[in-house]
Amino acid sequence: MDRPPPARPSWGRQVAQALGCWFLDTGIMYRAVTWLALEQGVSPDDSAGLSHLTKAVKVLPVSMNGNSVEVSGRRVGPELREPRIDGNVSNVSRHPVVRRAMVEQQWAYAESVLERGGIVMIGRDIGTVVLPTAELKVYLTASAKERARRRCRDILEKGQPANLASVQSDIEARDAIDSSRDDSPLRPAKDAWQFDTTGLTIDQAVNAVLRRAEEQ
Repeated sequence: MDRPPPARPSWGRQVAQALGCWFLDTGIMYRAVTWLALEQGVSPDDSAGLSHLTKAVKVLPVSMNGNSVEVSGRRVGPELREPRIDGNVSNVSRHPVVRRAMVEQQWAYAESVLERGGIVMIGRDIGTVVLPTAELKVYLTASAKERARRRCRDILEKGQPANLASVQSDIEARDAIDSSRDDSPLRPAKDAWQFDTTGLTIDQAVNAVLRRAEEQ
């Protein structure tokens, strides 16, 4: 079986690099909360426990490229991509207490970074909640099958087994949770540019976003 090519930076990170901006995938912060909850035995369904946890902990991005964060005094990165995190992050992040705490920290981080230059921030509520006045809002989409294929490639590159059907099912379940939650549901901002990347390479997607940015 042929091995997939080496992993490449995500489209958002590549856009940030091209523009000379800081980068943050806000999903890593929710993954960090999920990781900490599981480490401390807090159930993803325990709203009170998660409220106490998020009020007591600050999740701090610690690099310009957004690869890792510091949480509860520990720097974490690769741990946040483990299957146990994948399977619980949507249930943790659907709690309003968690979202509000993380959004406040994301606002503060964006303000501190904007004093030193621009920022490319990606997540499921950036244009609608976190940065509603952003200069450019991109609502990036792709079919569930396409996203599952990409995710499987990433998993295989780490030397781990991956099942396309299972990964796609997980993605669709997460979409359903994120789209139906009461607090900051997944949806495009009214003034967002909706861009379907199904069938496109990462270079094509990056170049299209950069062209859009130049037009602003």
